Amino acid sequence: MSGRVVILGAKGRFGRSASQAFHKAGWKVRVFARNWSDAAFGDAFDYCEGDALQPEEVIRAAAGCDVIVNALHPRYENWKRELPQLSASVIAAAKQSGAAIMIAGNIYNYGEGMPPVLTEDTPHTPTTRKGKLREEMEETYARAADEGVKTIILRAGDFIEREKTGNWFDTYITPKTNRGKITYPGPLDRVHAWAYLPDMARALADIADKAAELGSFSTFVYEGFNLTGTEFVALIQHLQGRTLKVSKMPWPIMSLLGVFVPTIREVMEMRYLWQVSHAIDGTNLRQFIPEFRPTPVEIALKEALGLGPDLQPALPRPVSATLDVTKRVVV
Repeated sequence: MSGRVVILGAKGRFGRSASQAFHKAGWKVRVFARNWSDAAFGDAFDYCEGDALQPEEVIRAAAGCDVIVNALHPRYENWKRELPQLSASVIAAAKQSGAAIMIAGNIYNYGEGMPPVLTEDTPHTPTTRKGKLREEMEETYARAADEGVKTIILRAGDFIEREKTGNWFDTYITPKTNRGKITYPGPLDRVHAWAYLPDMARALADIADKAAELGSFSTFVYEGFNLTGTEFVALIQHLQGRTLKVSKMPWPIMSLLGVFVPTIREVMEMRYLWQVSHAIDGTNLRQFIPEFRPTPVEIALKEALGLGPDLQPALPRPVSATLDVTKRVVV
């Protein structure tokens, strides 16, 4: 199926990638944001402005659409107040239009006690404020499914992408690689789940094509790249063509700054994601969209680092782009 989709929060990191992915997949794409005075994707898109906290404006944006992609992402410190309001707007629009809702989920729901391998069936036991808020949000959509609102959640680890959007990859880990330095937030022997954002958005569009085959509330996990810190640093060094000085994240200093800076305080809450090994097993998604082909990890990282097309890996790959997480030894 290819129809009409509205991307809510289209100027955000996931919304931008989803807009491009659905467009390339042949969908008619309406992009919704608070304003479009400072950015645009091109003439092929239908632009719509509004405040997502106002249900009537989201209802207007979703009119005539088959799919609503909820890529709305308020500031962390506003989650408690705004997530319920945004969910109410999106569900109201879905009821009015009959559209299916698609959401980019995360792994916060699993909590600090998560097992080393994560699947769709892994129990949700959130241990942080943000994890509990995400779980409450998803429960809202699950209840709406009983009222005929179809929702599909695609869950993934931390994003890797070319754009500088304030994520872990570009803000904390790699901003100094051009000066021979890299900062890793946790022990190098722990597995961490990554998702190349353009790939995840493509997977969402592929799922949308087969949405009619799914029930009223469905979740998938997107495997991406499951890498230890050692493997991750080795890949970056390989692509840079030199050895990098590896530094630790200054967590004690950040803890002090968090007293005064809300964003840093929110980052501190998720520190456990770098201390607890976790790999994502995407078997179910591969079976549902078997034609999907992820970008090889070296190419994804090279793109994210902004390295030129002339720089090609010259050595054997230090890790596989897709790892058998069921056989992976994790700490």
